[in-house]
Amino acid sequence: MEILTYKFSWINLIDILLVVAIAWQLFVRLKGSLAFNIMIGLLTLYAFWWVVKYFEMPLLETILGGFARFGVVAVLIVFQQEIRRFLLIIGRNSFLGENKKWWHIFPWMWKLDENDELDFETIVDACQVLAETNTGAIIIFPKTSEMRFLAASGETIDAQITKRLILTIFNKNSPLHDGAMIIAKGKIKAANCVLPVSDNPDMINKFGLRHLAAIGITEQTDAICLVISEESGLISFVKEGKIKEAIDRELLIDLLHKELKPKG
Repeated sequence: MEILTYKFSWINLIDILLVVAIAWQLFVRLKGSLAFNIMIGLLTLYAFWWVVKYFEMPLLETILGGFARFGVVAVLIVFQQEIRRFLLIIGRNSFLGENKKWWHIFPWMWKLDENDELDFETIVDACQVLAETNTGAIIIFPKTSEMRFLAASGETIDAQITKRLILTIFNKNSPLHDGAMIIAKGKIKAANCVLPVSDNPDMINKFGLRHLAAIGITEQTDAICLVISEESGLISFVKEGKIKEAIDRELLIDLLHKELKPKG
């Protein structure tokens, strides 16, 4: 099959479908974010450069050509968070992803099963007390790493999980209450950790800094977050940048079991 001197084959069709699939995934991941508007601006500028080049307008062609030539560098700088998130999704879902079951045949990966020791009831009980007293808190549960780069921004604890310790850390008079707590490998690893904040404009207009931090870290990693609002006392569950508000005790425990219990 040939259209306008372009020869179509099964390989060409697969090529086109793959490009469309990648473009659609980028659209879905970027839609609603500040980066989406920047991407539209860059594409518009690039299209305008081709129009200027076609009509042979040398001055504008030279100016816009400079932008076009450094377009790859500009994309890497502007979209570094989105590119990191996209690569994380690919790595997590690929055959070699660290969360795949077949990895567990290696002894050095058995440590991932330590999430099985998490006492979800104790954690949720502490969250309920914090919610009843309108005490703000954010707790992170990494899935495939201990997030040591985040732990380094706070205070290392590495302690057993107890209700009293969680309440003490998030007490309003505690110097550690403002930041996030990291729970991994059956222990409280760190507290008062600094998190990246989401730049999603839809979220910025709706949530405060604590919730935006939870959304931001789950956008960039595979972690799960619990957030207690200081204003409303509601408990929220955050995954992949999406937030479920006003979660009750039973549903919260079920969600934690579903997300953090080792598969199989």
